[in-house]
Amino acid sequence: MTSQRIKHILTSGQPGETLTIQGWVRTQRVAKKFTFIEVNDGSAMSGLQVVAGEDIPGYAESMERISTGASVAISGTLSESPGKGQRVELQASSIEVFGESDGATYPLQKKRHSFEFLRTIGHLRSRTNTLGAVFRVRNACATAIHNFFQEKDFLWMHTPILTASDCEGAGEMFTVTRFNLDDIPKTPDGKIDYSQDFFSKPAYLTVSGQLEAEIMAMAFSNVYTFGPTFRAENSNTSRHLAEFWMVEPEMAFCDLEGNADLAEAFLKYVFSYVLEHCPDDMAFFNERIDSTLLETAENIINSEFARITYTEAIALLEAAIEAGQTFEYPVSWGIDLQSEHERYLAEEHFKRPVIVTDYPKEIKAFYMRLNDDNKTVAAMDVLAPRIGEIIGGAQREERLDVLERRIEAAGLPKEDYWWYLDLRRYGTVPHAGFGLGFERLVQFMTGMTNIRDVIPFPRTPDNLEF
Repeated sequence: MTSQRIKHILTSGQPGETLTIQGWVRTQRVAKKFTFIEVNDGSAMSGLQVVAGEDIPGYAESMERISTGASVAISGTLSESPGKGQRVELQASSIEVFGESDGATYPLQKKRHSFEFLRTIGHLRSRTNTLGAVFRVRNACATAIHNFFQEKDFLWMHTPILTASDCEGAGEMFTVTRFNLDDIPKTPDGKIDYSQDFFSKPAYLTVSGQLEAEIMAMAFSNVYTFGPTFRAENSNTSRHLAEFWMVEPEMAFCDLEGNADLAEAFLKYVFSYVLEHCPDDMAFFNERIDSTLLETAENIINSEFARITYTEAIALLEAAIEAGQTFEYPVSWGIDLQSEHERYLAEEHFKRPVIVTDYPKEIKAFYMRLNDDNKTVAAMDVLAPRIGEIIGGAQREERLDVLERRIEAAGLPKEDYWWYLDLRRYGTVPHAGFGLGFERLVQFMTGMTNIRDVIPFPRTPDNLEF
């Protein structure tokens, strides 16, 4: 008999239906002539209660082998559940134990475990309610992202993980080499001789697929990337990962306003999808992690995002300070807004998401379009309650001469961007795009405070397990 997923049984299984489930034992409770077993297969927050009577073939032997963490297949007939909290239960007719579990040493007991402890058993933590819910929501977010762009006729482009370009210009990149690190070839002047390396030049793990996405947008108009990116920032905080996923749409024939419109529609779509497809998981997070989650989600879905310039944002923050608001970081025109500033604007002043545009050119990347004032660029950040910046983007600089000056001002070698400049030589168009850190989105959705708890296998300084 083909097994059925427990989430479907809980929602639509009918009394009298015969079926098989497969999963892992969460709990068992032995009575006089039967045993209650809760089995979970990861498809839903709740497991299915199984009632196993002593008339089952091999009952005594099976019960000796079953403990918390054991893997089983159980066949039987659904019946109405007399207990509270579950519509149906499974009256077992046969039990097969695939893998036993030492209940005395199994790390996941029926109690709350700290997230710090769960990170030490990353190979088992997904079996908990919280991490199980996180990864179901993560899956729903990913599905919604693809659905949104596919429905709008965007093409998904697989941009390279290996690159020779530093998109952000920050230099915090992992170097990729096939050199023997104990015997690295050197030039006569003592520098690394990259001509002898695999690519004959320095190679890195990418920090962004944006520049390559721009290439594809110049042929297909609307594209997006969704894949892993890397940053060698030696930061051991709850907000940083060395390996993370980015979503980056790029649109030809698009300006900053169109970019902002897409970002707003995108967030509304993803939040709506997750609320529809993961209601139990989101209710769990609202109850156990952050009681404002559902309210925040509804606010994003139903509110029109506020839109202000960076200059207006600074004025609002300065006015707030004059009225008695305190910030840890000072406020003046030209600063890079801190999380506390962003959250004040979204949570306190507007009480809804805010799109801030036209940032000083000195604090933004070289590829952002220079505005006519020669002081600001056509950049945008989407600020959300509880988290601050959730999306960053810009209209790209499509003018060849201006882009060349910007690359030089950033101290980057023009020869490394010959192909990027060619896009401006051959059929340049106004174009724009944005980037969304996928893990930050999942954090925002779930209320999880540490980014290491929303990715299955976190990569951070001194941490490379599995």
